[in-house]
Amino acid sequence: MPTLVRLIKKYPNRRLYDTQTSAYITLADVKQLVLDHEEFKVVDAKSGEDLTRAILLQIILEEEAGGSPLFSSEMLAQIIRFYGHAMQGMMGSYLEKTMQAFVEIQAKMQDQSKAFYDSKGLPSPELWAQFMAVQTPMMQTMMGNYIEQSKNLFVQMQDQMQQQARSVFQSFPFPGGPQGDNEKK
Repeated sequence: MPTLVRLIKKYPNRRLYDTQTSAYITLADVKQLVLDHEEFKVVDAKSGEDLTRAILLQIILEEEAGGSPLFSSEMLAQIIRFYGHAMQGMMGSYLEKTMQAFVEIQAKMQDQSKAFYDSKGLPSPELWAQFMAVQTPMMQTMMGNYIEQSKNLFVQMQDQMQQQARSVFQSFPFPGGPQGDNEKK
């Protein structure tokens, strides 16, 4: 049986209404749905427009403003620079795949760490400290290698695209181009 997507309606008074529980909810409640891996969709109650991304961005904004931000100012500036750039679509896909790889690594670490809990579900402080002493540098190295490989693949892809563009446009008589120079002779 397919899982039903939870519908949340956003009213003009900026309130969010959860149609599953028939109650008004807050952004904190929506954040909890995300943390609980609940599928949901936020729509404008009047127009039906999908507002899910806007609500998720609002949650991120609140998280960034309170406490320890995840994104540095430089990283946010870099992301902004990609809007309207020819590589915008690729950047979104790259970030999504990188996040998925990170989540998979995190899940593997969590599975490995289960051995460090006692019968009451409490971590043994000594074992946990040993585990993290080994895992943290290893994870940093793995992520560094992944990022380096991604960078190299990106550069290779960019070179291939430039070569393809050159071969496609080689026969056009552009001034300063190979064909344009031959016509002057």
